[in-house]
Amino acid sequence: MIRILIVDDHVVVRSGLRMLLDGKYGMQIVGEAATGDEALTRAEELKPNVVLMDLSMPNGKDGMTATEEIKALLPDTNVLILTMHDDDEYLFRAIQAGASGYLLKSAPHEEMIAAIESVSTGNAYLNPTATKRLMNEYLDRMGQGEPADSYALLSEREREVLVWTAKGYANKEIAEQLVISVKTVETHKSNLMEKLGLRTRPDLVQYALKKGLLYFE
Repeated sequence: MIRILIVDDHVVVRSGLRMLLDGKYGMQIVGEAATGDEALTRAEELKPNVVLMDLSMPNGKDGMTATEEIKALLPDTNVLILTMHDDDEYLFRAIQAGASGYLLKSAPHEEMIAAIESVSTGNAYLNPTATKRLMNEYLDRMGQGEPADSYALLSEREREVLVWTAKGYANKEIAEQLVISVKTVETHKSNLMEKLGLRTRPDLVQYALKKGLLYFE
């Protein structure tokens, strides 16, 4: 089970996330916190695999500070920022604070599940738009004129879905192979296609061949 701590100052949000996730998709809500200070205490006590962290909490530490302190105290606990702030400044600061992922509260629940699964295994998770922002920022700072290979930005799960899809497996078959839902497979596939700038399955197969990713047993 993926053990999750929910940190948000709104009771309705915490209750909604608990109803959506607890006991489903191999996930268990082990605790809740309404402030950054409480988040640190609860994280130290419960040692969750994933902390769903809001950024804007009016009392005490904000989500950025709480993320930094949780990562310093519990490096094996991964923090997924769940926020309404669709802003580059917040995104970059969250990554610098040690967050493993950044997700908007408006994201569909299939994407949230995929994000939690990804960060729980130590991988990073950013939606395609956020990934492009980070890529552009990196290229601007490095002064590079040629685009970097986006394969490095794919999570481990997205790479697995890429290979299975390129081999010709349907979404349902991939879901069975990876023990995840079909909706989660669809989310991973959509994200990896956008990150790689691909449009069709033939494009994906051609990319996998060029990368030397296809092997058949």
